[in-house]
Amino acid sequence: MKKVLLFVIAALVAMPSFAQSKKVTTAETVEAQQTSAKKATEKKTIKRKVAIGRFSNETQYGKGVFYDKKNDPMRKQGLDILSAKLQQSGKFILLEREDLDVLVQEAGADMQKIGADYIILGSITEFGRKNEGQEKVFSSTKTQVVEAGVSIRIVETASGLIIYSGEAKGLAETTTKEVLGFGGTAGYDATLSDKAISAALSQLVENIINECTDSPWRSYILDIDEDNNYIISGGESQGLAAGDRFSVYSKGKVVKNPQSGMNVELPGKKIGEVTVVMTIPDTKPENEISFCSYKGDALDKDKLLEKYYILND
Repeated sequence: MKKVLLFVIAALVAMPSFAQSKKVTTAETVEAQQTSAKKATEKKTIKRKVAIGRFSNETQYGKGVFYDKKNDPMRKQGLDILSAKLQQSGKFILLEREDLDVLVQEAGADMQKIGADYIILGSITEFGRKNEGQEKVFSSTKTQVVEAGVSIRIVETASGLIIYSGEAKGLAETTTKEVLGFGGTAGYDATLSDKAISAALSQLVENIINECTDSPWRSYILDIDEDNNYIISGGESQGLAAGDRFSVYSKGKVVKNPQSGMNVELPGKKIGEVTVVMTIPDTKPENEISFCSYKGDALDKDKLLEKYYILND
């Protein structure tokens, strides 16, 4: 009887431990399954190649007799601030194109010659500075206020169309206060113009990121070598890695829209898939390539660029 009783007690003591162990194992399994499912559904983020083109000063501020459009300080401020904000996002590779305006004119309708996925055009549309003050019996305050307005357009090089246009305003100010003749005094604060332009651009950066990354990344088959490697544009700096898979499409028919008078490319047909085997680095990100294997319909090797494109859909 005592042996039976001891066995029952030992069994009761072991049950909570067993149940707890079973629960932990189940939770870990569910978490692992959720993580695996999340990774499977996540779309690979590939950095877009962006060239910032003309960033002009459309205001009359600072334009005197000896005004030099190319060396406009406000133009350079806007360009530098926008470049810094896009770089900080980690979503883009910025291409330096000092002669971009010339390249755009030479490219004409074929903007893909520029080597970027998107071209960003910007301008400072408003700029004003004012001083405000308030005098009291024992104190006085003086405030410097700068307000700037900017406009941004994004051109998709694959289609030549403007896919986004936006405007925003930013404000920056500094205040000094004196009490019974004591307190700070402030002269002209040149940093306020930077802050106002930065505040305006900050409102547009998120829209720029969304517009440029919502559409699938697009690439092209450049060549097929003797070892049957399919060479595509894009490499490690954009986020490509061995094992990545992308869909290959045959280009759709080009038709003319009678309302706009512009040619429109109809959706293509998926005909195969490339798998990255290795990436080939280069000192310039726009020149990077990757070697891939291919599965799908036979391709016309003599007209790869004219007939096919790649998407990360």
